Amino acid sequence: MAKPSELTRMAQEIEGHLSAVRRILRQPVEAEFARGNLTGPQRSVMQALFHADGLSLKDLSRAVGLAHSTVSGIVDRLEKRGLTERRVDPNDGRASVIVASQRVRNYMRDTYPAVVVHPVTDALRRAKPAERAAILEGLRTLRRVVGSGAGLQSCAGPPGPALRRVRR
Repeated sequence: MAKPSELTRMAQEIEGHLSAVRRILRQPVEAEFARGNLTGPQRSVMQALFHADGLSLKDLSRAVGLAHSTVSGIVDRLEKRGLTERRVDPNDGRASVIVASQRVRNYMRDTYPAVVVHPVTDALRRAKPAERAAILEGLRTLRRVVGSGAGLQSCAGPPGPALRRVRR
């Protein structure tokens, strides 16, 4: 059985590799967002709207954790660019809901999935068949053991002093 220090070193190396892979995989997505000239808060609003079937300004503000007036300004700017639309709330004709425009929904359905998987697809094309199988099996195994709670016992119990300070 591996010694704790060996396990710690291995865990750190795995986390380093996972972090590097996440950065590489996010590059095309980040480039798309940069091409669209969206600020961070605008991206948050667009993501919340895309995953909802329409949100009131109040619910959208809550979803993105920003002030009502801030989100209202963001929505106004996005609407001017044709990225959002205000519609009559089907449940209350006096209220409105904000939705991602059809243009955005088309992009997210037709283009965005390829942007997300493109780096992985390219990498798999370059890999030998045995490497592809090893990658998939390794990830399945890691997901299974992480998902089963392996290694979480050492994290059980009350938070340490540093975490308690952060929560205040």
